[in-house]
Amino acid sequence: MNPIRLLVADDHTIVRQGLVSMLEETGECQVVAQAADGFEAISLAEKTKPDVVVTDISMPRMSGLEVVKRVRAEMPGTRTLVLTVHEEDEYVLPILRAGANGFLNKDTSVSELMTAIKSIHAGKPYFGPRATKALAERQHRSRDHGDDPYASLTAREREAFHLVIQGKTTKEIAQILDIGVKTAENHRARMMEKLGLRNTAEVVRFAALRGLLT
Repeated sequence: MNPIRLLVADDHTIVRQGLVSMLEETGECQVVAQAADGFEAISLAEKTKPDVVVTDISMPRMSGLEVVKRVRAEMPGTRTLVLTVHEEDEYVLPILRAGANGFLNKDTSVSELMTAIKSIHAGKPYFGPRATKALAERQHRSRDHGDDPYASLTAREREAFHLVIQGKTTKEIAQILDIGVKTAENHRARMMEKLGLRNTAEVVRFAALRGLLT
């Protein structure tokens, strides 16, 4: 199995180099580029086409938030993982809305970081427990019960919703719910249409923002 190709962006040289060493020591990653700021991260990502960009939020010239937006818009084959010391709502929410595929605090273990990278590389978003908790607390404070699209879902559509955020395919959803694949496709499509979502990553972000991750 080929190693996962990474670009690591962090303006603190010691932190960045230490992270690169730890990731490469796992034997599962190849760091193809390192960047000291967001502008350099985008430039190098365009040249090296990494599988995953691991980026800090606070960087000179261009923030990690802008890096996430640019990568999502310009490099559909590359995914993003934000690794930061910030875990407050005001940092977490904008990053998720920008389209990040993952969010972890810098005090996470190497094993969890690798779990996140492998999950993101496989197309499954990954959000650490602290980010999820912050999102759930924010949603608990601000949820408007009078305007909740989740409440409009039928029982089957809700089942499909929670299976999607668990990473289940349409075929797996059909098997779990003991229904036909076409019926499962219909439940999934109607669920996403009602919520105004386009893909699995957006379903997971919706769930995180509303404290619905299971």
